[in-house]
Amino acid sequence: MKKIAVILSGCGVCDGSEIHEAVLTLLHLSKNNAAYQCAAIDGEQTRVYNHKANAETGEKRNMLVESARIARGNIIDVTKIDPKDYDAVIFPGGQGAALNLCSFAREHENMNVRKEIETLILKFHEAKKPVGAICIAPVAVAKALSKFKVNVTIGNDAGVATCIRHWGAEHTNCKADEICYDPKNLVVTTPAYMLGKNIAEIEPGIEKLVKKICSL
Repeated sequence: MKKIAVILSGCGVCDGSEIHEAVLTLLHLSKNNAAYQCAAIDGEQTRVYNHKANAETGEKRNMLVESARIARGNIIDVTKIDPKDYDAVIFPGGQGAALNLCSFAREHENMNVRKEIETLILKFHEAKKPVGAICIAPVAVAKALSKFKVNVTIGNDAGVATCIRHWGAEHTNCKADEICYDPKNLVVTTPAYMLGKNIAEIEPGIEKLVKKICSL
């Protein structure tokens, strides 16, 4: 049975992993008879958001603890993920991917990928194992693998695409239900909520991404 690492960044679209994207990823992995292991950084989120009030709270929350909500408690520190134990890695989106896994949300083209995440992406790439990224998460993959001219999609946002190209990576416009596959780098991406308006619109793209990852 294939085993896939799924990297979360908290719990909630405004400060962590987008829950619909994360759950659909896990659902389609199970439907494709793949086992999965969720993981997250054991560290504070960049911000904590009240999703009801649509405002920052000023609280401090731990990414690993918050991500455990989605993983039903079955989660490990991201530094424990070793590519030799897995067939692929997938990064769901949400603002946490742009705030906690990298600094894109605040620094845009000048952003950096968090060291633990950059190291993980590079190790999977070096091992020639697939990397999947959803919604805004492809910016972290694009930056980490920019010297390999990786090709990704975040949909059709011209500003984000310009940043990706600025790093030396490539961007392909896609619809919400489409995927971008880079066969040279074994990277699969889909826009999800960068374009989709509801869970039904993002589900086909995530399904295709998971199926492609499992086929590789």
